[in-house]
Amino acid sequence: MSNGSRPLSPHLQIYRPQITSVLSISHRVTGIGLTVGTFLLVWWLLAAAAGPESYARAAGFMGSFFGLLLLFAWTFAMWFHFCAGIRHLVWDTGYGLELPQVYLGGWIVVGASAGLTILTWVAALIAW
Repeated sequence: MSNGSRPLSPHLQIYRPQITSVLSISHRVTGIGLTVGTFLLVWWLLAAAAGPESYARAAGFMGSFFGLLLLFAWTFAMWFHFCAGIRHLVWDTGYGLELPQVYLGGWIVVGASAGLTILTWVAALIAW
C-alpha cells in the first residue's frame, strides 16, 4: 500500500486551532519565557550586588517601556504556567477530563491568568 504524496500525519494546516492545543503550546512557551525572565531577574540581582552604577543601569532598563513590557509578560507567564499546572494536577486526580470540562477549565486558566496578572500589577502600583 503506497502513501503517494499524502502526508504521513495530520498537519497544522489541516486542523483549526482549538483551545486545548493552544493552551498546551502556550504552557510550553510560558515555561521558556519564565526561564528567560529568570535570567533577567538574576541580572538585576547581580547588578544590585555589583554596586550602585550597575544597579542604576539595570534599574534603568527595568523601568524603561521595554523592560516593563518584559516584566508584564513575565508576570503573565508565571500566572499562566501556575494556573495551567494546577489544571494538570486536577487532571492527574481524574477530574475534569470530559470535553466540556476541558474547555471550561481552559477558559478558566486564561481568565485567571489575566486577572491575576492585572491584580499583581495593580497591587504593585499601589505599593509603589
